[in-house]
Amino acid sequence: MQKVRLGRTGLEVSVAGLGCGGHSRLGMAKGKDVHHAADMVRRALDLGVTFIDTARAYGTEEAVGMGVKGRRGEAVISSKAGIGRGAELMSAGDMARYVDDCLRKLDTDYVDVFHLHGVTPAQYPHARDVMVPELKRQQAAGKLRFLAISEQFGGDTGHAMFRECLADDLFDVVMVGFSILNPSARQRVFPQTRAKNVGTLIMFAVREALSRPDELGKVVGELIARGEIDADAVDADDPLGFLGDGHAVVEAAYRFCRHEPGAHVVLTGTGDPEHLKANIAAIQAPPLAPEVLARLDGIFGRVDSVSGN
Repeated sequence: MQKVRLGRTGLEVSVAGLGCGGHSRLGMAKGKDVHHAADMVRRALDLGVTFIDTARAYGTEEAVGMGVKGRRGEAVISSKAGIGRGAELMSAGDMARYVDDCLRKLDTDYVDVFHLHGVTPAQYPHARDVMVPELKRQQAAGKLRFLAISEQFGGDTGHAMFRECLADDLFDVVMVGFSILNPSARQRVFPQTRAKNVGTLIMFAVREALSRPDELGKVVGELIARGEIDADAVDADDPLGFLGDGHAVVEAAYRFCRHEPGAHVVLTGTGDPEHLKANIAAIQAPPLAPEVLARLDGIFGRVDSVSGN
């Protein structure tokens, strides 16, 4: 397994991270039980994956705890807690209880990387002024090693939250949406994270629009209609046909993210062992050819309005 240094945390982690959320949630979203999900964690560790990402909202913290039992030293565990919905924002006391609940579910004394989860631009001031001081108290108590934040990419596809957040430089790690379909983090996030040596976790590398041709065609049609894609630059009937079949598109999508300057860990989630192996192999594959990257940039380089989900 290829390794990378996760920015200023100094952690040496696998370039492929096991994402325990998404549409699969280690298979639990599709009817599998917690024991199957825990086995997926063990399989990932066996394949050399050392970065495991879960969250309160995913319902997979317990599975991760079961999966790393007896192997805690092999895993860098990342978890998250949201800070509320709309105008209903949680208190510092709520967050302290969430951290303790997280540790209990994971059956561990500490979390390596703890995120404020899916923070919107409107929520960010509360995250900065109320949540960060509490997380620092939890960090001083030894419960958390490094502080992190993830964006609400589905509703913030242009990374507005990170404009203010990265300027404040309060977090050691960020989780950012980045893909072939929306590479806007290249200009809006990675220059700042690289300058400040902030670790980056890449989410949304492959979602429905890159794994289902019918969905991809629909998304590209909408982008053409909005003027974000030049109709003359793309075959609307087969927008990524030049990459190959469906499997080749998924592989290319992971390779695209893995080798982007400023990208550290690429997250991949599944409840299928063979699918996990294939995705890890794709993340570790060589960079895409320069002419392929140039063609992708010519098509999607101006896109910042879709998540691909």
